[in-house]
Amino acid sequence: MATTADDVWRLLGELAAAQKETERRFQETDRQLEETRRLIKQQNQHLNEQLGKLGNRLGEFVEWQVRPAVLRLFQARGLDVHEIMPEISVQRGEEGFEIDLLVVNTTVAILVEVKSKLSQRDVDEHLERLAKFKRLMPRYDDVQALGAVAGMVVPDSVARYAYRQGLFVLAQSGDSVVILNDGNFTPRSW
Repeated sequence: MATTADDVWRLLGELAAAQKETERRFQETDRQLEETRRLIKQQNQHLNEQLGKLGNRLGEFVEWQVRPAVLRLFQARGLDVHEIMPEISVQRGEEGFEIDLLVVNTTVAILVEVKSKLSQRDVDEHLERLAKFKRLMPRYDDVQALGAVAGMVVPDSVARYAYRQGLFVLAQSGDSVVILNDGNFTPRSW
């Protein structure tokens, strides 16, 4: 059977139509993929917001566990503190910081950073905060400034690191909060 020019043109027409249909399907698939990407991005943003809120709530929970214990714990260590100020925010010009708990008396101020899971980065950031404390809060210039970190989860390596930096380390132990530092510990003053 011989192929005629009409057959060739008909086949080329069918091929062109099939190619257009394939291109249309690719475009539809691209549109669907883009819509899926947009929905996934939107869902991820929502999930991140929810996780952020949950993390904040967990942080608040840990802070509420630590807050009632700090006076008793520091008093047992010979620091006669009697006042707790939660969530202090300081801003002077371009510089500022936040303190989760400020525990004070007339001669001592203990800056306490509270985390659900304490990391070395958290310790380093708290050390930076302590270095700025008296400069940004000059009303405490004449007190001994000490630092403490607290967490529901405190890895041993982080606890040792904070200890070596001169910080009190507070952690969850059963139903209560304890100071992990041994009796030989001497806190660093800022």
